[in-house]
This record gives sequence, C-alpha cells and structure tokens, in this order.
Amino acid sequence: MRPPPPKKIGAHGSAKMPDGSRFHFTIADEIHVPHSGKSNNKLIYLQRLKFDDDGRFELRLGYYIIGKKKQMRGRWVWGQYATMLPVADFKRIIKRARQKGWLD
Repeated sequence: MRPPPPKKIGAHGSAKMPDGSRFHFTIADEIHVPHSGKSNNKLIYLQRLKFDDDGRFELRLGYYIIGKKKQMRGRWVWGQYATMLPVADFKRIIKRARQKGWLD
C-alpha cells in the first residue's frame, strides 16, 4: 500500500548556486498528478515557489518516487534527476496551473 502523497505547502527550502551562494524559498502551492506510464510509484509535482529575498514567484517541476533503498523503502522520496513524463500528464498539470492562475 502506498503512503499518501506528500504535502509540502508552506515548507521552506534552499538551493546552492554554482558560485556557492544559497537562495531560500517557501513552497507557496503545489499540484501533483500520478505518472500515467508503467509505474504507479511516481507522482509529478509542479510547485509554486516564493523566494525569500525579493518575494518573486517561480515554478519548479519535479517528482516523488517510492523509495527502494533500505532507509527510504516504501516512503515518498523527492527525485534527484530531471523528470520525464508523458505529454498527457504535462497537459493535465498545465491545465490545473492555469485554473489556479499561476500562468497569468
């Protein structure tokens, strides 16, 4: 049995730039759809990020998969590589982003 999808709205994050500096953001909102391909163990996420330094918004496309390694087995784990997804899944996510007003 799969665990419920992760809910990260309101979570804080940061990322490191190539020059070593860091930027910080908050996940303001998110959309997820199940990957419609072979595996039912992948969720595609589009997250709306609000940057702490200037309040701007950007979007992040990523995915969660069910972990297979001992420490994360059976839990949702954020994907570390660029995601691949069927066109139909991408269209569903974009449609929902438009409905939320993210693309205006």
